[in-house]
Amino acid sequence: MGYPERLLSDDEVIEAQFRPHWSGIFREGLIVLVGIALAALVAIFAWPTWLYGAIAVIVVILIIRGVVRWMNTLHVVTNERLIYRAGFIAKQGTEIPLEVIQNVAFNQTIFERIFGTGDLMIESAGTHGQTRYKDIPKPEGVQSLIYKMREIRMRDVEGGAPQPGGSAVTDLERLSRLHDQGKLSDAEFETQKAKLLRGDA
Repeated sequence: MGYPERLLSDDEVIEAQFRPHWSGIFREGLIVLVGIALAALVAIFAWPTWLYGAIAVIVVILIIRGVVRWMNTLHVVTNERLIYRAGFIAKQGTEIPLEVIQNVAFNQTIFERIFGTGDLMIESAGTHGQTRYKDIPKPEGVQSLIYKMREIRMRDVEGGAPQPGGSAVTDLERLSRLHDQGKLSDAEFETQKAKLLRGDA
């Protein structure tokens, strides 16, 4: 099930949406394979047939939580924000406006690179700070998409093309707009402004 369009703003468009990489339920897959192997042993040695049911129940109990979690986790990239939703009964989620994103980094182990998965680290102004998303399919491609949509969003928010490389004045003006719009608290605004003046941002 995809992200409900009724939750989008008037001009908002979904650019990409995806579940975590299948490697996120790798353990559950191994459990299923072990269950199949045990069922084969029951058949080969003509053990009591009730063992089939027992194996099936145990396998379901061991994998149900992970599979349900995977099926009900969704990452969405729109032209305005990043959206994370998770949960089947009890739900949780985060939304990060593209214009407050400062940096997007990805990390892959050797194993993750082989299977095309990895983690994303989003650094943003405001209350979000650093947000880590695990088991992202093709994280380098998602990183590029986020940067692309952020650039377009910044151009729309600022009402003109961004200057190459940006400038401290431009960044201060952007922070002031976010502060005026209520997206940054007074303390957050002062913190980010101090970073810019020190040249840390």
